[in-house]
Order: sequence, then C-alpha cells, then structure tokens
Amino acid sequence: MMDTVSTDFDPVAQIQGEQLSAIAARDLSFGYPDQPDVLCQISLTIQAGDRVGIIGHNGCGKTTLFMLLCGVLTPAAGDIQLFGEPLKPGQFRPEVGLLFQDPDDQLFSASVRDDLAFGPQNMGFDPAEVTARVTQAADMAGIAHLLERLPHHLSGGEKQMVAIAGLLAMTPQIMLYDEPTASLDLRTRRRLIRFLQASSETVLISSHDLEFVLEVCDRVILIDEGRIIADGCPRQIMGDQALMEKHGLEKPHSLIPHGSGERG
Repeated sequence: MMDTVSTDFDPVAQIQGEQLSAIAARDLSFGYPDQPDVLCQISLTIQAGDRVGIIGHNGCGKTTLFMLLCGVLTPAAGDIQLFGEPLKPGQFRPEVGLLFQDPDDQLFSASVRDDLAFGPQNMGFDPAEVTARVTQAADMAGIAHLLERLPHHLSGGEKQMVAIAGLLAMTPQIMLYDEPTASLDLRTRRRLIRFLQASSETVLISSHDLEFVLEVCDRVILIDEGRIIADGCPRQIMGDQALMEKHGLEKPHSLIPHGSGERG
C-alpha cells in the first residue's frame, strides 16, 4: 500500500524539528489572474539532505511550486519556512538555487567563468573568495575545461552543467531542478544522475523523465489539480499503474515486470 501525504500541520512538531527541516510549507495556494488556482492548500515538509521528485502532468503546478519555494512568486495563502526562517517574497535567499528548464535563461555573461562568478560577486564576496568559489563549483560540475568558453557556444548538456555550476558557486543548501534532463543526451544525463546521487544538498526535481526520478530520488510527490495526491516511496507510487494513469502519467518501463505482457 502506497504512502499518502497528510495535510495536517502540527506547529509543535514543527518547532521541535524545524532545525532538521530544509523546507516547511503550510497551506500554500496560488493562482494566476483570471484563472483557477494552480495550487490549493499544499502542505509539505522536506528534510535536509532529502532528494525529492515532484511529478505530474503538464500544468499541474510543479514549476509554480518551485517559484513559490524560492520567493519569485507570492502565495495567495499559506507560508513557507526555509531552515526555520520565514521566506519573504522577493527576498534573495542564497541558500536556495533554482535551475530553469532552459539553461539559456541562466547564462548571459561573456564567458563561463564570468557566469559562475556572477552570483558570488553579487553576494558581496571579495575577489579571492569569488575565485575560490568559481574553481570549486567548476570542479564539482566537471566543467573546469569550459571556463574560458562562450556559454552560448556550448552544447545543451554543457550549458546545463554550467548553469548548475553557477548555482553551486553560491553554495546553496537547497537545489530546485526544473526538468533538468530536457536538453541532455544520454551520456550527459548519466553524468547528471551520478552528480545528483553524490550531492549533499537538499534536492527537489520536477521532471517528466520518470526513470531519472527513480534513479535519483528517495521520495516522490505526485501533484494533480493543484493538490498533493501521493507522497512516499518512488517505486510504490510510480509502480501503481492505476494511480499513474488516473493522473495523466505512465508507469515507468523499468517497473514493468519483464515478460509479463503488461502495458504501462
């Protein structure tokens, strides 16, 4: 039997365990002008170090949730705390990094080095610290050989890893990845899987690449019609064919028993 999320919010439990919670969101609702609400009273808690997949069909609210969690959008109702501190809309919180679906939206400098340096520079670090952060982030993402290249001359996979390195240079504690495999070939996708499996940050991944989510995440949250439908073990939730089909998704091929003749 799969796990389902509880929408009950216990303030005493939050106070006692807040130091362990990277994200605590309560009763989040959001809607765009002249449209039905995209998110309806969503509550969730993400512990530090968790790797969580956010799945659901197009338009279910995954990207909107990410925009709320990093303060770009203001919830119509509800509140968000990051490591016990309230998130104020529009406030720069360097502990949260958001990777956009299209890496071209994040790369704008004359060189990869300058792109990686942009965040630390705007955080007020001195030149020596900026250089150290750029070097460390480039090494972590495996793109040190690209530092003097023009970002827009890179392949899609290289751009994606450069965009990730630009976030790592700010040493975020929470990383939000929005469709991170969309522009990747198989080799770069495998490299990203290994990178995320070894990462120490709290990771949330919104993706239609369900096999990718299976390999990287230890928890999955299924969203539909603005609400959390299921929250728990990825193999249990994504292996439930009836549940997946009901909410516009397909059971991952790797969860279909070989030779069973089942269609998923």
